[in-house]
Amino acid sequence: MPKYLHLVDGTFELFRAHYARRPDHAAPDGQPAKAAIGVVATLLRLLQSAGEPATHLAAAFDNPIESFRNDLFDGYKTGEGTDPDIRSQFDLVEQGVAALGVVVWSMDEWEADDALATAAVRWRDQCQQVRIMTPDKDLGQIVDGVRIIQVDTIRRREIDEDAVRARRVAPESIPDFLALTGDPADGIPGLPGFGEKTSKTLLDAYGHIEEIPGLPTDWRVKVRGAEGLAKTLRDRREDALLYRRLATLVTDVPLTESLADLEWRGANRDALTAWCERVGSPELAAMPRRWRPS
Repeated sequence: MPKYLHLVDGTFELFRAHYARRPDHAAPDGQPAKAAIGVVATLLRLLQSAGEPATHLAAAFDNPIESFRNDLFDGYKTGEGTDPDIRSQFDLVEQGVAALGVVVWSMDEWEADDALATAAVRWRDQCQQVRIMTPDKDLGQIVDGVRIIQVDTIRRREIDEDAVRARRVAPESIPDFLALTGDPADGIPGLPGFGEKTSKTLLDAYGHIEEIPGLPTDWRVKVRGAEGLAKTLRDRREDALLYRRLATLVTDVPLTESLADLEWRGANRDALTAWCERVGSPELAAMPRRWRPS
């Protein structure tokens, strides 16, 4: 049994690498490549950590950003407004990660988060711990004790179930929480008046939106402005339930791999060398200390 399964939010890493405080870099043909190179370098560090290198991992990408959720709600996030330099690297980064010998899940109908959620649920009992490499609050709904955790590499912290509960609500209530408070990053507007504190109080008491009584006089917790909030919830409960559906991750994406397929056996020397030449970063090709047998 592997000790860890690392699941990487490739889209998050791509954006993070693009905005990192490093000089811009263009490939010899002029294509922006800074972000793609940054993601491959980050994964190499994860695989070759001096502490405890990753042994089993996969990276999921949104390619394109749109998904089935756009068919459910017109306001859901799209690729509109994405920096063209980032957009131009969607295929490039996937090719680089694959050349590194890492399994790539390129999502179109579903989102990268759905692939990560599916993998975490599917293989949590086949390894000692699943480590989802993103601080994205959406993935909090998948956290399970200390068996499935999130790793926030920016703030250098691990987020287990106790941390999710303390910061927001129980993992199973995260979609309800996002439905009420909204999630601007995903285009989920939420309900007027429902801030994080109010939503946490109600969901800690009732768990899910449909369990919150329609009349504030029936609430067993006290919140400020209860009468107006209750009316909003009565009037817009269907909206809230739609928003919850948008925020609920899919856990049955048809991933074809087994856990054994996610074992890292080394970089593909020819593919990685060619990719590094393409992006104008030959020094990166010298970094792997392990190569996949030919």
